[in-house]
Amino acid sequence: MKLGREEVQKIVLGGLIIFGVIFSYFNLLLGPLARGKKATRERITALAGEIEAGKAQLMKTEAAERLAPEQAEVRRAMVSGIPEGSPVAWFPPRMGWFFKERGMEKVSTRMTSEVVEKEVRGFRQVVWTLDFPKVGFFQFAGAIADLENAEPLLEVTQIQIDAGREEPEVQKAVLTVSHYVNL
Repeated sequence: MKLGREEVQKIVLGGLIIFGVIFSYFNLLLGPLARGKKATRERITALAGEIEAGKAQLMKTEAAERLAPEQAEVRRAMVSGIPEGSPVAWFPPRMGWFFKERGMEKVSTRMTSEVVEKEVRGFRQVVWTLDFPKVGFFQFAGAIADLENAEPLLEVTQIQIDAGREEPEVQKAVLTVSHYVNL
């Protein structure tokens, strides 16, 4: 059986069509699907880290929620220990009375700096310098210990004691303290 020219052209054309269909199927349909599948897997892998970070954040949030009542009580205690009004109005007289009760008549109090506290929201930390022109060492040491026990929101950050040559039993002292106050 001899094939004619038209039949050969039909067979070649049919082969080209089959080749085109197969090529189109693999390159135009399966290729984008495979690339999309690969991109989706990469996104899933990338999201796995975010999911783990989200789970860790969720655990932190749950822990914070469990501690919230306790922290609210601590906050209420802190707020109740802070008088109303500006600290410039109440802190210097308070320190004057405190040290006067312990036998130190002269104390000058001045505010050195004020910083908004990042770790304790809703509060700021005020730094004060207290100058004592004449104090006895043991009397002063006892007063500092009493001060930190009486004022839980106050922290002594620096003590400077200078002994004079004229009166060695009396020293000049400078006390730096920080105190938490409401915003």
